Parts: sequence; C-alpha cells; structure tokens
Amino acid sequence: MKADALTDVAGVRVGHATRTGDGWLTGTTVVLAPEGGAVAAVDVRGGGPGTKETDALDPRNVVQRVDAVTLTGGSAFGLDAASGVMAWLEEQGRGVRVGPEPTHVVPVVPAACVFDLRRGGDFRARPDASLGREAIEAAAATGPGAPVPQGCVGAGTGAVVGQLKGGVGSASTVLPSGVTVAALVVANAVGSAVDLETGVLYGDYFGGRPRLPGTEVHRAARRRLAEAAERNAPPPMNTTLAVVATDADLTRAQAQKVAGTAHDGIARAVRPVHLLNDGDTVFTLATGTRPLDAKDPLALNEVLAAGADLVTRAIVRAVRAATPVDGPGGAWPSYGQLYGGS
Repeated sequence: MKADALTDVAGVRVGHATRTGDGWLTGTTVVLAPEGGAVAAVDVRGGGPGTKETDALDPRNVVQRVDAVTLTGGSAFGLDAASGVMAWLEEQGRGVRVGPEPTHVVPVVPAACVFDLRRGGDFRARPDASLGREAIEAAAATGPGAPVPQGCVGAGTGAVVGQLKGGVGSASTVLPSGVTVAALVVANAVGSAVDLETGVLYGDYFGGRPRLPGTEVHRAARRRLAEAAERNAPPPMNTTLAVVATDADLTRAQAQKVAGTAHDGIARAVRPVHLLNDGDTVFTLATGTRPLDAKDPLALNEVLAAGADLVTRAIVRAVRAATPVDGPGGAWPSYGQLYGGS
C-alpha cells in the first residue's frame, strides 16, 4: 500500500524533530537516502536563500551522491542542524571516502532553512545539531514506505504562508513507465496560498474544479486574515523548500533539470513567489533503480512534469494539514479553521 508521500520512492525515509512551547515553534526534517546514497541536485530561485553544501551538487563538481538532505527552521542559525546529521552519518560510515579506513568518510549533507525566528516567542529558540540528529535518527527508525507525518511538524512547525499557518506536505505518483516520483515541501512563503477573491487554494485550481466557499464564510475568513496581518506585522521573511525524489536513473544534469522545473509547482500554489524575502529552494534525489528509456530522448519529460505537479499537491496538503497557532510570537489561523472542508 502506497503512502502517497516521499517514502514511496523505495529506500527513501523521512524523519522529523519538532519543538513547541516555552518560546519554541520550530523543527527540523531530514530526508535520508538509501544505503549508497542518491544522485542529488538543487535549484535556488528565492532572493534570500539560507543553504549549506549546495555548491557540492553542481554537476561540474566532484561529489556524485549524497546520503541525506536537511530542511530546517531557525533561518541561517538552524543550518547547524546539518552538523548533527553529519555526525550520525559518520558513525554509520556513510559519506565520501577520503582515507584508507571505512570510517574515513566526509558526509555531504545539503541543507536549507526557512525563516521562523521568534514565531514561538523566543528569538533564540532554534534548531541545532542535536535536533538534526534527532530528525535523522527518527528517519532511520522508520520502516520501508512509512507514512510521512504532515502539517505542523519538523521544519514546518513554525511555517507560515502569507497570513495562514503553513507546514509540511507530501505526495507521490507512479508514472506509466513505472517510475515513481514524489515530493515533500515545507510551505513557508511570503506570498499567499489562497485566492483572496474566492477563498480557493491556488493549488486546487490545478486539480479540477474546486468548490467555492460560501460568501459569508469567505467574508469572515478575510476579516480573520486581515486581523492576523495587523497583529503579526511586519511582513515575514519566509521560504518554501522542496525535495523531489524519484527512483529513475538520472544523471546529475538531469536531476538539476528536475529541481528547476519543480519550481513551477511552487508558482502554481503560491502567489507571488520567489521574492527577495523568500529563499525558495528545491532539491532532487534520484535513487537510480529504474532506467529511463534510452531510445527516447524525451523520456525525462514525464519526470519533469510530475515533479512540478507533485510540488503543487504537496503545498496544498501542507496548508490543509496545518493547525492554527495563537501564542506569544503571533497568531496564524489555519485554512481548515477558516474554510472548514472547502
């Protein structure tokens, strides 16, 4: 049975570490690749990114595969979470071999952060190496194809989309070729996920004909969002992060193309997008167990299209799974709280 999540790509695991209360509203999420790692790539389009080891993923550079990707709250401070992930991988002997002994490895752990500082009330309550270690240990403890907790967990704990509560979302599909493609997002954007004229999630427009909320429901929701905007001023600094995983056998250049095209999925679900105070970043992980059709030079196209579609679906799921927050750092209603099952 499929989880309809990133873990449907065989061997890929996801773990969250979450901190709430006493000034905390943040966390870390780790995507753990199968033994032997995965081909990886990245595409950064936001104007204010916070990242680590992304240059290592350039196809011109030496690193061929990575063992994990870290997504974290805490803005640039939170990138320290990747150190805990590295430490765990080193203990497992996983990483780039740099010496004669099996333990002589340097784990390459690309990481990206979202801005959620002070959303729990304490500016200094942010992820560190211990939280990163907790997240990768949680990933390692899961079974094959395990469901991925979504909503206000891990790196999505303090996430906000516009004035709505954001979070983590995930989705997957199996293509006609048999290739699996999946996405996991941390939805935390300056832009809105909701069409303020209709109350419909932008991402739902791409899934058919969405049901419009009732007029009074939408009017009340707009009042609540305006109140939240006034209380939570100034405008936030944010970022949407995504990992697109596939079991397709991709080159590093092909993986980078997938990461770039997947940004279209963010643009369908959030408006505006890729602003100067966003750090929108998409990673690709390709485990390589299913070759593309060597006779078809356009075989990658179905992976490209699916990656973007799944990022959109995952953002919708993140927003729908989020729960409201009202605390010392601010008040962010959830979509479900405002619109119910719309």
